[in-house]
Parts: sequence; structure tokens; C-alpha cells
Amino acid sequence: MPRVVIAAGGTAGHVVPAMAVAAELRARGAEVSFLGTRERAEAELVPAAGYEIDYLAVQGLDRRNPLKAAAAALRAAAAVPAARGALRRRDADVVLGGGGYVAGPAGLAALSLRLPLVLTEADSHLGLANRLLAGRARRVCLAFPIPGRDGDRYLVTGRPVPFRVLTAERGPARERFGINPTRRCLLVVGGSQGAHSVNESAFSAFAGAPDRDFEVLHVAGRRDFPTLRERLAEAGDDGYTLLEYEPDLGDCLAACDLVLGRAGGSIFELTAAGRPAVLVPYPHATGDHQSSNARWMAQAGAAVVIPDAELEPQRLRDVVGELLADDVRLEQMTAASRSLAKPDAAKQVAEEVLAAASPAPERRATSD
Repeated sequence: MPRVVIAAGGTAGHVVPAMAVAAELRARGAEVSFLGTRERAEAELVPAAGYEIDYLAVQGLDRRNPLKAAAAALRAAAAVPAARGALRRRDADVVLGGGGYVAGPAGLAALSLRLPLVLTEADSHLGLANRLLAGRARRVCLAFPIPGRDGDRYLVTGRPVPFRVLTAERGPARERFGINPTRRCLLVVGGSQGAHSVNESAFSAFAGAPDRDFEVLHVAGRRDFPTLRERLAEAGDDGYTLLEYEPDLGDCLAACDLVLGRAGGSIFELTAAGRPAVLVPYPHATGDHQSSNARWMAQAGAAVVIPDAELEPQRLRDVVGELLADDVRLEQMTAASRSLAKPDAAKQVAEEVLAAASPAPERRATSD
């Protein structure tokens, strides 16, 4: 039984696809545990999914503040010995770097122990840790083709998505959320923490709007949920369903006809479910990768893009209302979204991880 340690954390955008791979690995008989941090999404999501997790003391790299960036780099360096200890305790055969703050120290620890390392990259460019580690990884699994990142080391798999996204059914999902089966539905995704500009503009545009002829399912995220809940109670809108958070978007995507949200790695969940979108790229994303992600969907005809600086309620009302009223265009966008899907991404990544796992006797001989 191969022992796999997955290093992933920081946001649900890293943790959810890593857990999709973990589920595939577990189904194939692997023993899976995680490396993460105590303060971020993985501390809640990973144990809830039934996986053991070891914690490292690391934090994000703030490139706008040199002092904070230096402190984060020092903490990352200090975390490498702790990661080595965790990998030894778990008797790991292979390490999967799933992104986030822990991936760098965990990857360095794996290489120092001569453990095979597989990396995943969810964005249209390699993140800092992956740039540093890619040259020594057995395989780098890419969500998108990246210029200059080709050859045997790189494999375009797409971004792994939860099994629920692939299997959720429209009828039961709508029943769960109390959505009228005969009406169109807009899904607003604020993310695990909450995309404030998206949340605020969407709520202002649609909550309590007397002329709205569709229902709204709004996953606001923890930051904005309490305030929006109070405002929704005042608006008294029975056709506006507000949720704090969903660990995966399977039922939400099955229930809706159109999605409004950011353009992070979760766009692969949209395509897996075949959902068209109105995308608002986060303007401060590293390397502006969300704009690239949004263009990828828009160029295929699966999305309309609104820059964050141009996001305001009236424009949202116009764009969303026009799309939901146009059955032909919505069907065309739905087909375009499905054409981009890579539903087997989690299986492909799991296969690469298992292929990289070296036999235990050989591993012990080289890591002692």
C-alpha cells in the first residue's frame, strides 16, 4: 500500500482539488495524509473529509511588503525540518505538492529525503514554489498548457474537481435549496472567504429586485455572510437563497443555469458541470492569472468577462438579465463550457502519483 502525503493549503482553491486527488488515491488503495497549516482552509476541510493532517507554521508571501515577505521566507525555511519529520513519521513513499504556503517547504523536504515529488499547478503560470521545485519533480501536472513548460516532465491534466461536481443532479439539488424547478437560477460564488466586490454588487443588483424573473443562489463566504444575511432579512426576498459556504459546488452548480464569480482555478468546476459564466477576475491575483483564466473561457464562448473596476449593480443586471433571457445563447455557452471540461483530471494526477511512488526498500536505502 503506497503512502502518499499531500501538501496543500491556504485556500479552498488548493485544498478542494487536492482532496479530489486524495479520494482517487484512497479508492486505489493508497494511504493518504496531508500537510497544511492550522489557520487556513485545510484545518477544517481535510479532517472533515476523514484524512489525517500534520501542520506546519508557514504563512503567505506578501510581495508588496519586503519585511513581511522576508519573515514569511524565514518561516518557510524553518518549516523544512518540520516537514522532513512529518514525512518520516508518515513513512511517505511519494509527496504531492498541491499548492499553497506549505507546498514549498514540503517539496524541499521531500527532495532532501530523496522522495519522489509530483506537483500540480492550477493557474496559467507556475507559482513561486512550483518554479523552484519543477526541475526536480517527477511530474508537473498542469491545469493549462504553459509556454515553455513542455516535454516529458510536464503533463496537461486540467484541474482536479470533486466527484460531486461530476455527479450531482439538477432535480435533487434544486429541491435541497428550495429553488423553483421551472425558473432560471443564477449562482453567485463569493468563495470560501468572500469576494467582497462580487458579493456586494450581486446583492445590490438582485436582492429584493421587483422585476427579477429568476432565482438567485448566493454562496457569500464567511466574511460577508453575516452582513448580507441581515440585509436579506430586511429585503424579504424568498427567491434569493443565501449560503455561507459549500465545501464543494456540486449541488450549487447542478441547480443553476449561469454562474457569477471570480476566475480562479474553480473555473474547472464550472466546465466540469457545463455551466456558462459571468467572470470577474480578481485584479490583484499573482501574475494576473485570473484574467488569463477568464479569457480562456471567454475565447471558447463559455463566459462573459467584466473587469472588477467596471463591476457595478446596473451592469450586472443588464448582463445577467440578457443572458438568462436568451435560451439559444445560454445553450451555446453551456456547450462551449462542456467542451473545455477535463473530468478525468483527478484520476490522471492520482495515476502520476502512484507511478512516481518508489518501492519502500529502495526509498529507505536512499533516504537514510
